[in-house]
Amino acid sequence: MGYLITGLGNIGAEYQNTRHNIGFMVLDCLAKEFGTSFVSNRYASVAEISIRGRKVTLIKPSTYMNLSGKAVNYWMKEKKTERENLLVISDDLALPLGTIRMRKQGSEGGHNGLKSITESIGRNDYARLRVGIGDNFSKGSQINYVLGTFRDEERKELPFILERAVKAIEAFITMGPDRAMTICNAKAAQILPDKE
Repeated sequence: MGYLITGLGNIGAEYQNTRHNIGFMVLDCLAKEFGTSFVSNRYASVAEISIRGRKVTLIKPSTYMNLSGKAVNYWMKEKKTERENLLVISDDLALPLGTIRMRKQGSEGGHNGLKSITESIGRNDYARLRVGIGDNFSKGSQINYVLGTFRDEERKELPFILERAVKAIEAFITMGPDRAMTICNAKAAQILPDKE
């Protein structure tokens, strides 16, 4: 019984370090921790790892954000993944930078990648890990903000945020979603290191 962990983002150099691609960044961090790398495959870049004896497939859809469901649907069937073993990592404007939240199901909150996945698999009761990117933008500039790169001061915090998200994924796989949610969400309010 394998796991499918999906990080959401857009392919292409122009999107590489943008806020909308934090799902890709989290999976890159996880793959690096396990000494593996992604290989281009059908609808996605794919990496395989094992966490405490559990087979885990990591995918970064190559379909662009609004068609992410195509990749998820294909790889769920390909790997015969049960829906309870699917975890999707996405950026979230409604959460402050550095906050992470795990849910077993829920609304898409206007996120095109999550909308596409819900439409493709026909339901919304799959786990998602939302990584806060904040909403520090003026009215009408949401798209530029989401598709923009992190500011210098934010970039300094990124390794810590990515590491916390990786730990949340590992908890999901080794402990199950309920315990992982308790651990992850209890610390969600303030995970950035205290400033000296």
